[in-house]
Amino acid sequence: MIKQYLTYNSQKYASKWLVLAIDTILVGLAFFMAYFIRFNLTLNFDKNQFFIQLPLLIITALISFLFVGSYKGVVRHTGFRDFMNLSKAISLLSLLSITSVLLNKQFNVIEGYTIPLSIIIIHSLLSFIALSGSRLVFKIAYKYITCRLKSCKNIIIYGAGDSGIVTYNALVNNLKNKVNVVCFVDDDVKKNGKFINGVPIVNFNKLSANYIEVNNVHEIIVSIQNLNTNKLRALVDSLVDLPIEVKKVPPFEKWINGELNVNEIKQVQIEDLLDRVPIEINNPKLQKEFKNEVIMVTGAAGSIGSELVKQIANYDVKKLILVDQAESPLYDVQQELVQNGKKNFKAIVADIRDKIRIDNIFQEYKPTMVFHAAAYKHVPLMENSPYEAIKINVSGTKILADAASYYKAKKFVFVSTDKAVNPTSVMGATKRIAEMYITSLQKQSETKFITTRFGNVLGSNGSVIPLFKKQIEKGGPLTVTHKEVTRYFMTIPEASQLVLEAGAMGKGGEIFIFDMGESVKIYYLALNMIKLSGLRYPEDIDIKVTGLRPGEKLYEELLANGENTLPTYHNKIMISKTREVPYSKIKAEIEELCISNRFQNTNIVKKMKELVPEYMSNNSEYEVFDNNRVKREVYKETI
Repeated sequence: MIKQYLTYNSQKYASKWLVLAIDTILVGLAFFMAYFIRFNLTLNFDKNQFFIQLPLLIITALISFLFVGSYKGVVRHTGFRDFMNLSKAISLLSLLSITSVLLNKQFNVIEGYTIPLSIIIIHSLLSFIALSGSRLVFKIAYKYITCRLKSCKNIIIYGAGDSGIVTYNALVNNLKNKVNVVCFVDDDVKKNGKFINGVPIVNFNKLSANYIEVNNVHEIIVSIQNLNTNKLRALVDSLVDLPIEVKKVPPFEKWINGELNVNEIKQVQIEDLLDRVPIEINNPKLQKEFKNEVIMVTGAAGSIGSELVKQIANYDVKKLILVDQAESPLYDVQQELVQNGKKNFKAIVADIRDKIRIDNIFQEYKPTMVFHAAAYKHVPLMENSPYEAIKINVSGTKILADAASYYKAKKFVFVSTDKAVNPTSVMGATKRIAEMYITSLQKQSETKFITTRFGNVLGSNGSVIPLFKKQIEKGGPLTVTHKEVTRYFMTIPEASQLVLEAGAMGKGGEIFIFDMGESVKIYYLALNMIKLSGLRYPEDIDIKVTGLRPGEKLYEELLANGENTLPTYHNKIMISKTREVPYSKIKAEIEELCISNRFQNTNIVKKMKELVPEYMSNNSEYEVFDNNRVKREVYKETI
């Protein structure tokens, strides 16, 4: 142990003593050069006097270095502060030299110890240059050797502003990963041709395939704060044919303690490329709305349901009831709440199709607000199982809505989908029928029934982006049903926040729809996900067009034919002004549909089409029921 301790300390401290020795030698050489320069680059000076002065100067230098501590810096990470310490040490050396010469003149302690002032000045300049230069040479040599002998990433920083410089410093000062910044890229022509710490600033147009290949560039890091989405997408598109990863520096406010850590530099996600600004809601009324309420969330283990649970748990609710039939995912959500210190919740494994079970839950816990997110949502699967789709999406919703009405819950918020608008699938039709049922129930209940309708959710279970990620991990190909298929997207937290907002805002009977921005081509998503993975299309991963699946649309809509919108307090949130329907008749027909479904009626889809006149099947066996019906014309703008 003692031997290991001594070995460790000798290795730890040897470097700084070596630096001190080298600094002392350089100061001595600089003293010789000062004389050499002072006497016109000749040796015509008093050698005896020089050798008397040299030891005393070296002792003075040692005192200065030890006092300032300039030798303690890690040479390979020399920075501005290290140069400042060198400046202090040299200044102290000069001051002590002048003082000792003056004192010796006064008291004549050492004969011949008289250094001319010009020699001291020249020596100071040469010493600073020698010490600074030696550190820079060592730093460059160390960087060069490590990049040649060890794995070293060649990186380009996009943005030569303050954020770019901070990014550069974070990268080069990182001890774990060795990097070499090839260049800065900036669109400002005034910066082109200039250097930052010896690294050139070039124009984006210079980033050709040849430039990337010659410099063996691995990554480009976008360091521009609040970069426009269109500009970021254009950057990624321009690099689509190059084998280079694209990463992004987070906003200033997300830096830890105001400093950038290399671990915070993340790969650009597909969400960053979507051409829409996330809807931000900061409604202080939500705290008041949920205070002391008993809130039930169905589908609590799903993508939207689990996020609703996490957000509601942050409010001062009386009790939070989690309902889901998926045991393991519900357990995961439960454990996450426990780890976050949440206590006032109850996780219940239950099937919303079980009327007795749901009735018992309402009777025992008496929820005052219900957020209904449980549903079957996969279009192709439900196209093959209309019985299950109706049983969950219609009958399950009916059972929950009836229970909420019977037990006089204040509000019932239903999570619907844009696939319910002019449906072409069994799944979309069942969600539309569920919308119709709770709207009809609104007319005869004290409970306020509210519907939210939005597009696809990024990263939700079964959505296209997680599918693409799995396919990329397996080496492809990525499967796209049609080159022209488009979808609206929003993030899971954003969608959940909007659902909560609808719950607070709704007065009953509304269908809330949200400004989803521009729809996005799925084929475009596939191309960019390949690019963001540092791969090339089609060399590394191909894209396979499989054809539209049963019930699938080329594009989604947010409003049905004949629907208009009314504004709300938020310009991104609207209320759909739905068509008037005969409520008593609709309610009876929906109840009849649910009863017929119990007997697995083969004509059940036909009954759905009678109930929802705008339901026209697409690429499905159920198109046979549309033969005698007038097909609606669908117009689509060129994307």
